Amino acid sequence: MKSTNVARNVVGALRDMGVRHVFGVPSGGWVDYMEAIRTTDGIDFVLASHEGGAGFMADICGRLTGVPGVCFGTFGPGATNLATGVGGATLDRSPMIALTDEMPAALRGRTVQMAIDHQALFAPLTKATMRIEADTAVATLADAARIALSGRPGAVHVGLPQGMSAVAVEAAVLGAIAADPVPAPAATDIDALTAAFAAAAKPVLAIGLGAVHAGVQDRIVALAERFGLPVLLTPMAKGMIAEDHQSYAGVLFHALSDLVGKTHAEADLVVAVGYDPIEFNYESWMKDGLALASIDIAPADIDRDKHPVVAEVVGAIAPALDALLALPAAPKDWDLAALATRKGAMFAKLAGRDGNFGPCAALDVLRDVLPADGIMTCDVGAHTHLIGQHWRTPKPGTQIMTNGWSAMGFGLPAAIAAKLCRPDTPVCCVLGDGGFLMTAGELATAVREKLPLVIVIFTDNDLALIRIKQEKKQNPIYGTPVRAEGTIGGPSLFGVPVTVARDPAEFRAALEAGFAAGGPVIVEALLDSREYDELVLRKDKP
Repeated sequence: MKSTNVARNVVGALRDMGVRHVFGVPSGGWVDYMEAIRTTDGIDFVLASHEGGAGFMADICGRLTGVPGVCFGTFGPGATNLATGVGGATLDRSPMIALTDEMPAALRGRTVQMAIDHQALFAPLTKATMRIEADTAVATLADAARIALSGRPGAVHVGLPQGMSAVAVEAAVLGAIAADPVPAPAATDIDALTAAFAAAAKPVLAIGLGAVHAGVQDRIVALAERFGLPVLLTPMAKGMIAEDHQSYAGVLFHALSDLVGKTHAEADLVVAVGYDPIEFNYESWMKDGLALASIDIAPADIDRDKHPVVAEVVGAIAPALDALLALPAAPKDWDLAALATRKGAMFAKLAGRDGNFGPCAALDVLRDVLPADGIMTCDVGAHTHLIGQHWRTPKPGTQIMTNGWSAMGFGLPAAIAAKLCRPDTPVCCVLGDGGFLMTAGELATAVREKLPLVIVIFTDNDLALIRIKQEKKQNPIYGTPVRAEGTIGGPSLFGVPVTVARDPAEFRAALEAGFAAGGPVIVEALLDSREYDELVLRKDKP
């Protein structure tokens, strides 16, 4: 007699690989898996309001824990809803296992209610897609986890054929899960790197998300200090060097990026460390003809006719940095005092100012109230561009955004997952009123999970980024007002109390009360969106 069933094997395998939460909206075919979760210690099911929110939550669990986040959606609309969050994990480089119902073998290709080809649906959104078989389900999940964690992390889709969950099978034990080892770089490539670096008068460091994953923060700071180099960050690499460090030169792509561009326009070589163009293509900011030296686990994706690649080190990142650090210490030709002046002018433009209550002042207050080790997630919109440049980020993972996928609606589910993963850490999210409306139903999830969480909504009744683009083209404002005027709603939404703040003092008081509360709280800041107009969507390329 077989000792267990497929559902218990699947859930036990997820638990044993370190998964603590499975996010989703259940289906009839998921009932056996729900029962297996209920009766298995160390793993819980979190009911989301929408499968897209479940996907975002799983993404953040993967980012913060290093264990693949797990989400579930049923046939057809459940899977297509889930797909938004799944694509986010792939393009934001977060390990994920996305589970869906699938038709049993006899019905694949037939005309059946809700039925589409989930393998085809998820193929372009994931690193791999597969389905379980009864006797090998645990081995399939182990393979899915390995793929999700290896190289640039991302999502893997695993189909669960309907009717298989209760099939009796022998209990299977999950083996150790590890990412594929990153190969050592070739010695000749490192030689080319050190030669190019030694020959450059003004090399600039461009740090991307791959450097965060590689854990090379100390080496990057040491390299900058040894040679007196400016350091550029992509938005998702925030925290890799402190904003007050003499080498910090700013964040690419976000607010006042034209001022950041004054620094990299002087460079004669870009040394890119873990630079992932999913955030921002090289060609969008590098001056034509500027040479590249790339250090990453993958070859550089760049127009090589415009930008000579004088060195390309593919493989483990740390050995290449160690080779540069072994070179004789000699400052390059950068004027770090001039860099400090530019940086100071940039931050002065981003500081809160007197007059109408604007987003810069709101971010100043929030940064002051949120403890240094707190986590802030943000949604997509004009405020994201301010956060990317303005928000002081003490270490990677304390500011969480989506910049590879850039899906509105991300911020609230991300904060929920962050609080579940780090229950003792203060967590807040910053949302525009437009993005908030996309996943407002996840407030119910925060209430159900009893999460102390501060949800900051920047209400300006405006899709500001699109409105600014309309005005730049001298087009009438059309389709971008969120509402004519007023607030997002009444004194509470989905059982979450709402406090409205109209100036910095009210905002500070509401935040302090919110972080002291025992459950989710909304703080709605009524802001003037016109402050964005002179700060965002600037030219990155000189």
